[in-house]
Amino acid sequence: MYPGHSKQVGVVAAQCHAGAYANRFVVVVDDDIDVTDNNNVVWAMCTRLDVARDLTILSDSWSSALDPMAYPPEAPTYNSRLVVDATRPWHRMGTFPRTVEPTAEYARQIIEKWRGQLPGLG
Repeated sequence: MYPGHSKQVGVVAAQCHAGAYANRFVVVVDDDIDVTDNNNVVWAMCTRLDVARDLTILSDSWSSALDPMAYPPEAPTYNSRLVVDATRPWHRMGTFPRTVEPTAEYARQIIEKWRGQLPGLG
């Protein structure tokens, strides 16, 4: 909606009740990314993330004694977490490259051709 909006969404998600307890990472992606597919999320991080601008570290966040990285040692209830903004940069929205995908038929042909050579394909 505006510059910084996606980062704000990530910070809120990292601190709301459902996302806050013993969490470690929050990754914000655009609506063209299937969040149930880890490959899609990692692809967004690899192609849309500027590490100098798009990472936010939150310290003293709500955790659990079950978290091996929680602190302080005598009563571990806090940790740090990382908010990752893996969305297209707002200031480049008009010029950012389009996502290119093969047609469904071409993808089917490639999977059929290489299915035996690449484990986990298709």
